[in-house]
Amino acid sequence: MASPFYLTIKGKFVIADKEPDGDSVRFIADDSDLYQELQRNYRIKPSRDRSVQLRFEGIDAPEVHYGRYAQPLGDETRDFLLKKMGFAKIKFQGDRVQSADPDTISGVILTQAADVNGRPISYALIGKNAAQLENGGWTQVEPELLRQTLNFLMMAEGRAYYTVYTSTPRSHRQVLREAALAAREKDLGVWAADSTSIFRLVDFDSITSPNGQLILPKLFRRCTDYLKAVADGYSGNLADWLEGVSLQRSRNENDAVIIRDRTQVSLSSLIEQYNSQIAFQEDLLDITFVEKT
Repeated sequence: MASPFYLTIKGKFVIADKEPDGDSVRFIADDSDLYQELQRNYRIKPSRDRSVQLRFEGIDAPEVHYGRYAQPLGDETRDFLLKKMGFAKIKFQGDRVQSADPDTISGVILTQAADVNGRPISYALIGKNAAQLENGGWTQVEPELLRQTLNFLMMAEGRAYYTVYTSTPRSHRQVLREAALAAREKDLGVWAADSTSIFRLVDFDSITSPNGQLILPKLFRRCTDYLKAVADGYSGNLADWLEGVSLQRSRNENDAVIIRDRTQVSLSSLIEQYNSQIAFQEDLLDITFVEKT
């Protein structure tokens, strides 16, 4: 299976006056015109300082700030990533970085497309792994290079959940899954605390920091929105809400999911609820989310 090619964009990662988390930071391209070569490039809207928010390919880290809600291990995961990138002496005001040393870190993103929210879906590299790549070139991302990315590091250290999409090349899914499986077998990071298979959803405190249960971040976001609906008077269960009420929102939260590369189902079909107890019916390492367009 031939490894796919990704556009190489050099630039710098910036966190000062930003709100980074464990799977996304802002990036200022040396040549922002390169974004025009990406799929869905029209969705990318750089801010005044020319930075764009990235979506790190293949991983989903515990939430630092989903609205006013956060997950257990969110801050720890973010701080681990920033330290590995080379940032130090970071001062926060809430979730926003006031200052850091250095202000920016040079690096590279490897990307093919932006997601529906305008974030380049990216592999991130720093240091010598980034310096050897040609700005504006199309780089073949083979397993050896993939294992040099921050994405792979976060997966291998168990700092983020394996969360892949149909847009993630199958060969990359295999490499990332192997890293996640090894981390899970060692109970590293999120895997030592993960409660996704069976958890209790009583109120916001049951799944939020500091004492709530840790679950797959995508499911956490759905549960949080569901609890908001309950607070507004909704009386159905989570699966019912995903199937019905979420369709009335600006976005459909009942994601399409591929099981073991064979069968497509809806996210709601993987959820069984008994009063406040929720069981997720599939192994997190066996699911692929269908990329929204």
